[in-house]
Amino acid sequence: MAVFLNRETRVLCQGMTGWAGTYHVARMMEYGTQVVGGVTPGKGGRSHLNLPVYERVADARRETGANASIVFVPPANAAAAMIEAIEAEMPLVVTVTERIPTLDMVRVRSALKGGRTTLVGANSQGILVPGVGKLGVMATGSERPGGVGIISRSASLTSEVVAQVTAAGLGQSTTIGVGGDPIHGIGMRECLELLLEDADTECVVLIGEIGGTEEEEAAEYLAGARTSKPVIALIVGLEAPLDRRMGHAGALALSGKGDAAGKIRALEAAGVRIAPSAHLVGETVRQALAERS
Repeated sequence: MAVFLNRETRVLCQGMTGWAGTYHVARMMEYGTQVVGGVTPGKGGRSHLNLPVYERVADARRETGANASIVFVPPANAAAAMIEAIEAEMPLVVTVTERIPTLDMVRVRSALKGGRTTLVGANSQGILVPGVGKLGVMATGSERPGGVGIISRSASLTSEVVAQVTAAGLGQSTTIGVGGDPIHGIGMRECLELLLEDADTECVVLIGEIGGTEEEEAAEYLAGARTSKPVIALIVGLEAPLDRRMGHAGALALSGKGDAAGKIRALEAAGVRIAPSAHLVGETVRQALAERS
């Protein structure tokens, strides 16, 4: 079965009445995602996109039976929205908002401790299960149902890899954008564990980049894991200069830490097959599955 998102997932949108929420929730509904309502303080009791709008997440969850939320709240108030969902014990929260203040995300991470909520993001493109639903802002059209799980820090590269996997005659089980900010919810390692345990996932692709320790932590897990499923990785940023942020807050390699070469070495040592270039990920996945067969 898919990871995180299935046909029984009932979704709330926090910030649904704004432009971004309106546009993307409409696309999610067109794709088949079961959106059951929205939350916008000060607009409770109204209807938007033919769905009820509530003042508070707890009230919306009680009335609709929602078990997931997607956050389109602007950066200044996004942390408060996530913490409200956590306090309402929402099982899954996906946050698209980027450039949330770092100290705000520290507060969110503290609220998550000991709770029942899994947070994906912030600065995440979301979750996509082809033919079932999408919870986020990713492009659709090239995806197909299949057995390749994808975990990514990069939204644009995710779209490229999805298209390549489909072009190689394969398809995707679940695609997860963990988020590009330095402090976020669930990471590559936790997603990797879930996908390797998923019966519908035959192999996993990691899309990594400079900055942070996501890829090294995934390599550490794989070094001790016993799995027959191939893991393929694309790590970008080999030519990126040190001490300069590239693209978003999490893409920053400091001297001796977080560089692409070090991430590649760690993953190769753990048995991961490295795609030699961004345009060869699909072919690398096809070869890995062919060799496994």
